[in-house]
Amino acid sequence: MAVVGAVLGGLVQALLPAPVRLAPLALLAGAVLLREAGLLTLPVPENKRLVPEAVQHRGRFLGTIQFGFEMGTGMRTYSPSALPHLVLLAILLAVPFAGAVTAGIGFAAARWIMPAASLGYGGDGSWEERWRAHRRLLAVATALATVAALGTGLILVDR
Repeated sequence: MAVVGAVLGGLVQALLPAPVRLAPLALLAGAVLLREAGLLTLPVPENKRLVPEAVQHRGRFLGTIQFGFEMGTGMRTYSPSALPHLVLLAILLAVPFAGAVTAGIGFAAARWIMPAASLGYGGDGSWEERWRAHRRLLAVATALATVAALGTGLILVDR
């Protein structure tokens, strides 16, 4: 999705001047920060269904690729955060191609961290309890880090 966004973004970025592209991006970044802090209610586009178990039976290679594609593109997933939408909009409006690829790698790593972090816990629900106890703090910290990374990246590219 990052590569597709980067290709389309190349067209958008070539056709629209920076102020026209960056103003809505800044407004959305502020709205996303408020949403992640729980101070604003905004719905996000999501497909409220899970990847079917049949995908896992397609084999370790093809099943894994299909699962990753469907989850990574949002074709079949719940979306608890607006951050992926913010990053996609940033890729369309401001981020150059190399930054889009980096964002895609970062998104994949973030999707991996959550299940990897839960591996050290048993099936007793303690992972979910810890997550629920700290989810707002984690959401705000992640949102601030994402917006800071996007802002820093755009400043560095502009030089």
